[in-house]
Amino acid sequence: MIQKYDFLVIGGGIAGMCYALSVANSGKGKVALVCKTTLDEANTAKAQGGVAAVTNLAVDNFEKHINDTMVAGDYISDLDAVKHVVCNAPKAINALVNWGVNFDKNNNGEYDLHREGGHSDFRILHHADDTGFEIQRGLMEAVRQNNNITVLENHYAVEIITQHHLGVQVTRRTNNIECFGAYILNPTTQKVDTFLSKVTLLATGGVGALYSTTSNPVIATGDGIAMAYRAKATVKDMEFVQFHPTVLYNPAETHPAFLITEAMRGYGAVLKLPNGNEFMHKYDERLSLAPRDIVLGPSTTK
Repeated sequence: MIQKYDFLVIGGGIAGMCYALSVANSGKGKVALVCKTTLDEANTAKAQGGVAAVTNLAVDNFEKHINDTMVAGDYISDLDAVKHVVCNAPKAINALVNWGVNFDKNNNGEYDLHREGGHSDFRILHHADDTGFEIQRGLMEAVRQNNNITVLENHYAVEIITQHHLGVQVTRRTNNIECFGAYILNPTTQKVDTFLSKVTLLATGGVGALYSTTSNPVIATGDGIAMAYRAKATVKDMEFVQFHPTVLYNPAETHPAFLITEAMRGYGAVLKLPNGNEFMHKYDERLSLAPRDIVLGPSTTK
């Protein structure tokens, strides 16, 4: 079966749903949103602590947030990308709120900001300690109510369609690779359908679940990256893998391990060895508020 859409979005987390809502509300066409499990099972829903954005200009500013981000990235982050994300974060927060996401506020009606490791100011917006779940909830409701978005749960993207499928040789040096959509496995019919689209977006998350111990949900297996690579796309910075620095240790529960929010460190939690001794003073003057690359060490962050 051949299905045609203006936009094909593969992945149902915050990236996929935000893009789907943006283009669906722009009036530019119909959107198919494909996810391999149910829409509520995504990395986004598992996140706890919150989202960093400069919202209190009385004490915070973009320059400080940019600097904190570059320091936490050991100065190898792409500065232009960091500036773009930091400076557009307040706009992104407003979009989430307009789509129905709630962030906690104080008695004055201002955002109740937290602080986490690597941040020099309180700039973490949150919803209790289930921020990711609240973001996923709000976006799911907005997506399901949008008549321009068709949600296809439990559907599996198999391959990206390029000129290769028309008999044209495509290599990684081909400078005009075109994407026509993707082949999607329909679990009901057990057949692979052809989804043709003007724009195809891969928003499939990371690869954390490939590791023996991780706080990432088991669905984070890098499917989209693999599909892009097979389609001769160029992948970049694959040595960097996101690991959460604080989890509840339980030898019987390693995949995924139970995540403990980083907001605990922002409110004074101290990292200790199994014998109860503190150790961060040996590595960083920020002690337990040091960013992840310091806490985890280079061998576990690359």
